[in-house]
Order: sequence, then C-alpha cells, then structure tokens
Amino acid sequence: MDPTIPCPAPSKSKIAKTFQKVIHLKSAKKNLSNPGFCLFIPQEKLKCCESQQFEKENLEEEAKESKNRAAVEAFVAKLFATISAVKAAYAELQMAQFPYNNEAVQSADQAVVDELKALSELKHRFLKKQIDSSPPHVTLMLAEIQEQQSLMKTYEITMKKMQGEMERKDSQISLLQDQLQEIVQNNKSLEIKLNASGSFSILDNIKFSDSNPRVFIMVFHYALRSIRNFVKLMIRNMVSANWDTDAAANAIQPEITFSKRDHKGFAFESFVCREIFSGFNEPFFSIQNDHQSLPNDTDQLRIFFFEQFKKLRSVSVIQFLGQNPNSLFGKFLKAKYLHLVHPKMEFSFAGNLNQRKMVNSGEYPETEFFKAYAEMGRRVWLLHFLAFSLDQEVSIFQVKRSSRFSEVYMESITDDIFVAAQRDFWVAFTVVPGFKVGQTVVQSQVYLSSTKTPPRS
Repeated sequence: MDPTIPCPAPSKSKIAKTFQKVIHLKSAKKNLSNPGFCLFIPQEKLKCCESQQFEKENLEEEAKESKNRAAVEAFVAKLFATISAVKAAYAELQMAQFPYNNEAVQSADQAVVDELKALSELKHRFLKKQIDSSPPHVTLMLAEIQEQQSLMKTYEITMKKMQGEMERKDSQISLLQDQLQEIVQNNKSLEIKLNASGSFSILDNIKFSDSNPRVFIMVFHYALRSIRNFVKLMIRNMVSANWDTDAAANAIQPEITFSKRDHKGFAFESFVCREIFSGFNEPFFSIQNDHQSLPNDTDQLRIFFFEQFKKLRSVSVIQFLGQNPNSLFGKFLKAKYLHLVHPKMEFSFAGNLNQRKMVNSGEYPETEFFKAYAEMGRRVWLLHFLAFSLDQEVSIFQVKRSSRFSEVYMESITDDIFVAAQRDFWVAFTVVPGFKVGQTVVQSQVYLSSTKTPPRS
C-alpha cells in the first residue's frame, strides 16, 4: 500500500492536525509541489517516544529527590553531631568545676560557646532552606566521626568522674574501717576493765533487808550480760580458729531449723547457760558435800549466804582468786571450766592445753578468755548466794523441747517469729533458764518454732 494518501489542498486532514506537534512538515516550497499529501506516523512508534520522554522526566525527578534526601540526612547527622559536641563540652565544663580549675573552666566554657554557635548556624541554615553542603556522603561521614568523638569524650569524662567518686568512697570506707577498729578496741578495753574491776554500784547498795524478787531479777540480768559477753568471745575465737560453727550449733541443738543464720549463736548460749547453771538449786552448786558447817537456823543461814554475796560483789575476780586459790568459788570455777571448755576447743584457740593444766592444778591464767569466763562465773555465783539469802524459795527450771509456748513461763529470745500470722508456737530449745522466786516467775527465754520439734533422744 502507498504510504501517502491524497487530501484536499485548501484544508488539513484530521491526521495531519493530530500529529502536527510531533512531526515537522516540509518547507512550503516542497509542499507546493505535492500539497495534497502528509506523513503518517505509526501509533506504536508514537507511544514509544512518549514513554521515553516520561521515563527521562521521572529519572530526573528521582535524582533530584535522592539528592535532596541525601542533603537532609547529612544535615540531620551534622545536627546530632553538633548536639553531642555540646553535651561533651558541657560535661567537660562540669568536670572542670569539681574540683575547680580556672584554666580548664575557661577552656571548656569557650568550647561550649563555640558548639552553641555552630548549632545556631545550623538553625539559620535550616530556616533559610540552605541545607545543601559539600557532597552529602562526605558530610555524613564527617558528622558520624564527630559524633563518635564527642561520645568517646563524654564517656572518658564520665569514667574520670566515676573514678574520682570511687576514690572518695574508698577513702571514706578506709576511714570508717579505722573508726570501727578503734571503737572495737575501745569496747574491748572497757569490757576488760569492767570485768577486771568487778565493781557494780547497784550491787554495792543491796542490803540484806532489801532482798526480794526485784533485786534477784536485777542481779540475774547482771549475770546474763556477762554470759552473753563470754558467748560472743567464744564464738569469735571459734571463727578465728576456722571452726565450722554451723556444725557445732547443730551438734548442740540437733534437728533445729533456724530462721536466720545468726540465730545459731543461741545454741551456744543455751549450752553455756545449761552448764554454768547446772546444780543451781543445791547450796554451793554441790561443790561442798559436807553441809554440817552451815547454820541450822533459817535466818542465820540466810545471813550466812548474804555475807558470801557481799565478799565477791565488789572485788576483782582474778585478784580474789590469787588471794584465795583454794576457796569454794575457785573450786566452782575449776569444775565448771573443765565441763564447759572441751580440750579440743581450748587447743584450737591457744594451740596448747597449758590453760587447762593451770586450772586443773588450782592456778588461774590471766588470759582474756579465762578472765571473761571467771567474771561470768563470779556473777552466777553471786546470783546463787543471793537466791539462798532470800526469805522465799528460789528454784530454776528449763522448758522441755516441743512444749507449747506459754507467756506466763516463757519469753521468746527473738520477736520476729510473732510477725507471722497468729498460730501456736512450740519450744525448739531453752536458751536461758527461768526461775521461780516464791510466787514470782522469772520467764525462761526460749527459741520458738512454728512446728513441733522432735524430742531429743
């Protein structure tokens, strides 16, 4: 088919009008030779040209958007880097103020001002929409480097601050440890002086006519303080000698579940009380079997025991033993010591049995351990004589294991067990024995359990 078609000369065809924007017509002279014909462009070729033009425009637009996005990302990165630099400069300023360093403060202050100016400049550029800079990828990389450097600087300042704080804390700890050591030494010194002097003004004021349950309770608590001092000293020596105190406590009071670890000290206190008060109801703790020398008259017997009480109430126990080595009190201390202090215990404390040999031969060592023991024995001996000087009968009692708790005869050695819900409590073991003074009851101090403890075999 001929690609040209005839058309009227006076007017253009519809096809020529449609494609007049796409094709260029021939010059007027050439058209005069053939005015009735025009060029036909296929539809497929026309669509291809339009598609290429559209894709070109899209590519240009995407490139422009990508460039703008890269510029914005670079600007934001630079903004965050500048903020990090401000924080680092401010941290350095704070560091320079504590302790105060004038040169460092001025330098850090200038750094803060410089970074704030840079931040202000970025703000103005953003408001003026002048965020374009050098190649965005270069700006982005430099901003990341600046931010990392600022973060490292901040971390270094924080580490220095924490290091300084640690040094101050270590200094405080060292000072407190020294103060604690000094207080402990002072307490030991006062305890030794108190035990050595043996003087107690309240005991000095006790008269025979004043003997009553109230006085007995006062002297009982006086004796109980020395017992607890001795128990603490014994436990400290056991720990220093690397004893397994848990195993030792379980051997004294087996099958007991202690609610707190430090409650195991009550097991040692119960052992010491059981041994030191053994025989309390008998005159002279049954040390002297011949009672024929005692007065037969009840009043005279009471006066006799009160005079024995007066002899020891204000003396130094070691001094008294030195002057009266064969006294009944000396025999009492010897007998109780040999039962209370096991040879293995003494050997672990001192590395030998010299102290035991001295006691067994009637001598009395002047070690801290024996002085504490002797002072405990003196106070229990005083309580014993005071009990026999009263005009009311005094008897000692222990509460059996697994007995139901009674507030009349007992008091709990700890109060934390009563925090639990109201329920029945049972005696796990007696820590400190109780006393009956006529119709007055001095409560026994017991360790309680919320469950029944099996009786000891």
